Amino acid sequence: MPVVFNEPLSFLQRLSEYMEHTHLIHKACSMSDSIDRMQVVAAFAVSAVASQWERTGKPFNPLLGETFELTREDEGYRLISEQVSHHPPISAFHAQSLKQEFEFHGSIYPKLKFWGKSMEAEPKGTMTLELIKHKEVYTWTNPMCCVHNIILGKLWLEQYGAVEIINHSTGDKCVLNFKPCGMFGKELHKVEGCILDKSKKKRRVIYGKWTECMYSVEPKVYDAFRKSEKKSGGDAKKPKQVGGAWEQQSCEGDDADEMPDVQETVTVIPGSALLWRITPRPTHSAQMYNFTSFAMTLNELEPGAERLLAPTDSRLRPDIRAMENGDIDLSSREKERLEEKQRAARRERSKDEEEWTPRWFHQGSSPHTGAEDWLYSGGYFDRNYSHCPDIY
Repeated sequence: MPVVFNEPLSFLQRLSEYMEHTHLIHKACSMSDSIDRMQVVAAFAVSAVASQWERTGKPFNPLLGETFELTREDEGYRLISEQVSHHPPISAFHAQSLKQEFEFHGSIYPKLKFWGKSMEAEPKGTMTLELIKHKEVYTWTNPMCCVHNIILGKLWLEQYGAVEIINHSTGDKCVLNFKPCGMFGKELHKVEGCILDKSKKKRRVIYGKWTECMYSVEPKVYDAFRKSEKKSGGDAKKPKQVGGAWEQQSCEGDDADEMPDVQETVTVIPGSALLWRITPRPTHSAQMYNFTSFAMTLNELEPGAERLLAPTDSRLRPDIRAMENGDIDLSSREKERLEEKQRAARRERSKDEEEWTPRWFHQGSSPHTGAEDWLYSGGYFDRNYSHCPDIY
């Protein structure tokens, strides 16, 4: 696709935006009750997709072997990601606390479907969060994402589907429903779900919007509020449930893709606890691809950093750098050159019957789910990059 549809970040950099609200992981680490931890982990899972709001620019596809590292001493973590496969495109990442409090890792294979005017992205792959002090492991998958009006009209996106967060250590589970827009936009951006303990007892109800904030409330309080609301003629109709999942209007066969007016902000139920609120975007965000303040820092190349970074780091990609500098023609030429270089390298490997081997990750079975996953091999931060491929 032409670079004019892109934003000046690689998908690896976009992945690192999961870490924008790392303070929630630190908060979960400090809590003594497993249900309290679960509700904060659920808020983190929602916050991880919040930066996608109004981000309709496509990130650059990572080149095979491309990496991105992010060290945030102020937030107490460091992250490494790598493009481990090109066909299919798979990006793996691993973040760890600088104080050995947590590890957060996973791999993403964004499976795309085009439905005429819309594009649906299914982010295949499992997120794993380990709270080391509590010896707890949480896993979940991300919701579906649909971008509307990719041919004509104003681009807008929605996220929908069920997200199940499992605490493999305690048996607690949180099921979140990212609600689809629906016919009149009433459910746009809404997220609602509950936490069940290992005996399937409902312990908390969680609600809010992935674009704004998330709250937690006791189930009895929630039910009483909804009953009184119906009596007073308020939020009378809930979406029908079909086979245990919210009935949704998907990307497929959309007749009208006009973005509905965003409905009222979240109605706070008395007695609710705020779990998370989105960080306001800078005033000039609309002129900067709707980036968050966090996203704006990701391609920054500080003086002297080039000597420390792996030569495969996304910050060193000339096509992304040219686009950030406003030179679209140069960006387009560099993108074409890099892609042809990648194709030539693949032909050489094919001729020599040589398999590509990722430098920092390897395939293996997740010890928690048993599923095939990409696991961090270690060693990146030893700063020995002599065996890194020449991809730029």
